[in-house]
Parts: sequence; C-alpha cells; structure tokens
Amino acid sequence: MAATQAQAPTPEVLGAFEAAKGFMPVHEGLALYAAAREAAALGLPLLEVGTYCGRSTILLADAARAAGVSVITVDHHRGSEEQQPGWEYHDPQTVDPEVGRMDTLPAFRRTLHKAGLEDHVIAVVGRSPQVARLWHAPLGLVFIDGGHTDEHANADYEGWAPHVAPGGLLVIHDVFPDPVDEWTGQAPYRVYLRALESGMFTEASVTDSLRVLRRTGAGDSGRG
Repeated sequence: MAATQAQAPTPEVLGAFEAAKGFMPVHEGLALYAAAREAAALGLPLLEVGTYCGRSTILLADAARAAGVSVITVDHHRGSEEQQPGWEYHDPQTVDPEVGRMDTLPAFRRTLHKAGLEDHVIAVVGRSPQVARLWHAPLGLVFIDGGHTDEHANADYEGWAPHVAPGGLLVIHDVFPDPVDEWTGQAPYRVYLRALESGMFTEASVTDSLRVLRRTGAGDSGRG
C-alpha cells in the first residue's frame, strides 16, 4: 500500500514528523499515514497504543483531521523496557528530574502543539490493558506500537484487536522475523502471526517492520 499523492502528508506535516523525537523512519511513517487515511474514511476513531513523544501520532492526527474523526493515543508515558536507563533506546532528556523516572507526556504535548494538531487527539494516560477493559466502541484503525515483551504485545493485541471494525485496519510496528531481533521485534512478530492465524485479519501491506492487516472476519482474538 504505497502512499499516493492524495494519501501523502503535506511537507509541513512530514517536517513535524521528522522533527519529533521517536524511532519510526519516514518510509514506514508514509505507509502508516496511507493506512490511517484509508481507515479514517470509515468515520470511526483511530487508536494508537504506544505514544512515546508523539512522532507517529502526528501522522495519525493529520489523517484523522482530514476525515473529521479523532485519534486516541494510549500510553503510561513511563517508557517501555528498552527505553529505561542503561538500555539502548534510553534518552536521558525524557527523565523527570524531580521524580527520577521517565515521563514522555510533556514532550508529547509539545510535539502536538508545534504541529497544530492538539484538537484532533485524545491522550489517555494509563496502561493499555486497563484502558482496553473500559473500551466498548468500534475503531477504524488500531496501531500497536507499545511494549516489546510477549506479555505486553499480547495484552495490547488481546485488548484492542477485537475493537477493529469490519474493513478496518490493524497496524503492527517493529515486526522482525529474524530471531536475532528477539528483544526489539520478535514479540510483535509473534503477535502479527497470531493475528493472521486468528481468522480475523488478512494482510494488506508490508513496509519493512510495519504490517497492515485488514479486518475481514469474526475470528477469535484469544482474549481472556
């Protein structure tokens, strides 16, 4: 699913995405944006699991703005495992000096403010499984980009995949089939395989580590 000109973000939005703190490369971001534009046409909200500092949220929010829907982004803003002190993806600038723990919420809010997209995003600060248990509405798109352990990746899938509306999209980031990527991408890869085997989803596109799946059946998410 290549981003056509009609589905590509403006230079201003793409510039805001590139300037934001985060890890998603541009070509995967363009694929996410194209998926979000398509899913937003269903007239349903788009939901992101794993906000970090809002890099990918910019693209989701711009797609939502064009369709007149909203983005819900869910994160506890304390960082995932690989972002903690001593690990490869830790950024000392995200640590709150007063409490000594990561807090990416201020950076996220600055990101949205700079991009002019605050009015199109609903930020939910909390742990994904707890929020999912309270959610009862259909979604046009679910983007799973949270923790990279099996525990967290499976909880995100079980909590949110059932809410993808028929014809909607499930997008999974950091899908790495090579076992050498055990820490960074094997749990998302296993969730991706689980989604395909569920009978709920069929693959729509692959862009490096970004997988886009379409809800095509009732299936069984394995929830609970």
